[in-house]
Amino acid sequence: MKTEGLPQEALEMTLQSLRDFAERRLPPSRLLELDAKDEFPVDAVREMCDPRQLGIQLVFVPEEYGGFGGGAYDVYKTCEAMAAIDVGVATGVLATFLGSDPIHFGGTEEQKKLWLGRIAEEGILMAYGATEPAAGSDLGALRTTATAVLEDGKVVGYRINGAKQWISNGGYADLYTILANAPGGPTWFVVEKGAEGFTHGKPEDKHGLRASNTAALSLQDVFVTPDRIVGGVEGQGLLQAQAVFGYTRLMVAAFGLGAGWAALDRAIPYSKERIQAGAPLSEKQGYVLKLIVPHAVRLEAGRAFIEETAERLDAGEEVLNTEGAIAKYLSTEAGNGAADAAIQALGGYGYTREYMVEKIKRDVRITTIYEGTSEIMEMTIARDRWQLHLKSRGQHYHEEARKMERLHAEAPTVGAGVAARALHALAEVLERCRAGRLTRHQHVLFRAGEWIAWAEGSAALARRAVRAARGALPGKADRRLAPEALAAVSRVFAREAAFKVADDGLRWVRGADGASDAEMAALAQAVGLSAIQAAQAGLMADMEAVADALYDRKPAARPA
Repeated sequence: MKTEGLPQEALEMTLQSLRDFAERRLPPSRLLELDAKDEFPVDAVREMCDPRQLGIQLVFVPEEYGGFGGGAYDVYKTCEAMAAIDVGVATGVLATFLGSDPIHFGGTEEQKKLWLGRIAEEGILMAYGATEPAAGSDLGALRTTATAVLEDGKVVGYRINGAKQWISNGGYADLYTILANAPGGPTWFVVEKGAEGFTHGKPEDKHGLRASNTAALSLQDVFVTPDRIVGGVEGQGLLQAQAVFGYTRLMVAAFGLGAGWAALDRAIPYSKERIQAGAPLSEKQGYVLKLIVPHAVRLEAGRAFIEETAERLDAGEEVLNTEGAIAKYLSTEAGNGAADAAIQALGGYGYTREYMVEKIKRDVRITTIYEGTSEIMEMTIARDRWQLHLKSRGQHYHEEARKMERLHAEAPTVGAGVAARALHALAEVLERCRAGRLTRHQHVLFRAGEWIAWAEGSAALARRAVRAARGALPGKADRRLAPEALAAVSRVFAREAAFKVADDGLRWVRGADGASDAEMAALAQAVGLSAIQAAQAGLMADMEAVADALYDRKPAARPA
């Protein structure tokens, strides 16, 4: 169903209110204190979700249930802004919407009015009880059970038994959605805080995300009535879980994007002020082109895919799980890399807690793990796109490449031609994997997921750069970079994506013993390795152009 979402002015006001709230209630000093004490700021999170105060949760709730009716684009922008403040606090808010998503996408109308209405009107916190100690993210290995309770041959309730692990808001939620195996199969149940037999463990002692509460749940003969089955029918749990992935993974992708830029936004001004060998670090080419520019480029590739996927969701496309996976993979890997580079960029200061980037790095790391690890994303991407490759007899990515070639003819300055080379190379590598049955190696399948994400990311970024140049971006789109700078970003990423697909593809075809010397030579020619290497010409100049934009300097002021 098509979603109009919030008016642009309403979204901007909401985001500004969020920033004002954070400045007042969650300044850096308090965030550092919460991190040091491993403390969940439940007071602040409840204020954020209280409709009488900030009411940020209203963005996520449809209008018919008392919310603002934000679309996927609004949710992405809100999640990015929350993560730029603190990923742990953002996770406390995200957990409510993750917990409510089975209801949102699979509940009856009465259930939506009741529980989504309570989120809007009361600002209750929720938790999503899917992950288990032994099964992890494999929902198919579910062990929690829901046994029917019968009276006179009629089901009057269920007794739930099992354990859940790594549950965000686990110790503080007012309401929980719990996935359990009912007689009819995996089923979501709604469980209230304080139900008899329902307990939570102590907070997990985590590497990062210490401002988020994460706790195990234990259910021992927890009784629920039949009206607590989400959707009212047993056995729909896995379908309901799958239905939300394209949406929720977009939210986590935005977390990676927001945290990654938060780290770079600390490294960039630091490099302007830090003098080394008589000049600021910002004037050291080796520093800027290694520690700043590549990470900004990769973050913006993630953004391009997020925004494109959000637009499609808001236009009414419903099953975009693979697109959500690509957005999450690109953005969270980029966010993690940017935060790591920011520590290096600040040197010894970056390694201390005072300068925040050390904390951001520990926090953003979780985005490559929760809501599906990067490896699960690689597998999800590879399996889905592999089917497209087979069904099209190897032509799917050649056709995508031809679209990029047509775009290049219309707009030759955004790197679409090099993105086309990445896609053509991808088609040839995948075909070689098919012919050699190389996808029987799980690692090759993982690497294919990576190549696919980068190649499709380069195409999305080229499309975004063209729209920016034409003044055709949505009103809500991010405008951190001017169109000329975004075109340079796109050219840099296209080159990296093409080289990754071709060089890495050849490496793993040979590494999996999938081709002879003669076949490898033919494959190198087919993927256009020489042309892709030739396309690297101008790379450093484009990286300098990106640096000029990031540092707001004129090209003439570039370091030699």
